[in-house]
Amino acid sequence: MQVQHYNEVLQQDPSISAPVAAVSSLVRLVEQQRATTILELMKIVPEACAQLKRATHNSISLSAGCDVFLQQMARLSQGQSAEECSRALIQAGSEFVQGAGGCRDRVAEFGSAFVRDDHTILVHSYSRVIMGLLRRAVKQNKRFRVYVTESRPDQSGLKAAEELQALGVPCEVVLDAAVGYIMEKVDLVLAGAEGVVESGGLINKIGTYQLAIVAKAAKKPFYALAESFKFVRLYPLSQYDLPTHRSDLLAFKDTKLTDDWLARLADTNPMLDYTPPELITLLFTDLGVMTPSGVSDELIKFYLD
Repeated sequence: MQVQHYNEVLQQDPSISAPVAAVSSLVRLVEQQRATTILELMKIVPEACAQLKRATHNSISLSAGCDVFLQQMARLSQGQSAEECSRALIQAGSEFVQGAGGCRDRVAEFGSAFVRDDHTILVHSYSRVIMGLLRRAVKQNKRFRVYVTESRPDQSGLKAAEELQALGVPCEVVLDAAVGYIMEKVDLVLAGAEGVVESGGLINKIGTYQLAIVAKAAKKPFYALAESFKFVRLYPLSQYDLPTHRSDLLAFKDTKLTDDWLARLADTNPMLDYTPPELITLLFTDLGVMTPSGVSDELIKFYLD
């Protein structure tokens, strides 16, 4: 039931991100469940979270939303009946969903100050929060240019280019392999996030890591944008520590000369990668502009205070 609702929310409103859709689905679950004790409720909701994660190919950002909801439930369940906790949880979850758009607006507010006239910006793939920042900069009558990576294998960068053109922003799509070629023309690099881990590192669309490496080598600022509800309790040490890693990714297999390599790219390649914090200049979040080291402080406040 909650998986169906999750998919419907994303289909009905493409502007909604996975964590928000996850919380919306869990709110619906709590509205319809009939738990009579706190223990029943504390069992039903985690099981629903696990079901959502199993049904989703990319579970990083969805997991962040589930973790936020579970933490709220842990707080609200203390000293309350199941009915009282359910009511409070529905209210808190609904307020979270309604306020999620405001988080994106605050990210745009903080980040747009770093965009200046005559800047050339490099953007990776398509990110709702980055598009919000660039729209805000346009409304502030700033004149700038944007390179957008094609972002294989789904070519999601083309969507960003179309929206930028509609805004009247000069833009050009570049091959993922051409970021080193154009880096010297760039003033700053922007990347969104599927999740921001405890170290302040970034989990995002494949290609983000190599983009950050090139930016660092060229001494260009690399800024990551994320709402604080995408802060996740993960501490990867390498690309292979991500929950989305599979042993069959880029594994050598017996293949025939007639194999369609292009058709198999999406199945044989990872969709996400990990960018360590030392490659990130600053994070633009709804909590303000922070260094990567500030992420762990915010996670501690939320989960332990």
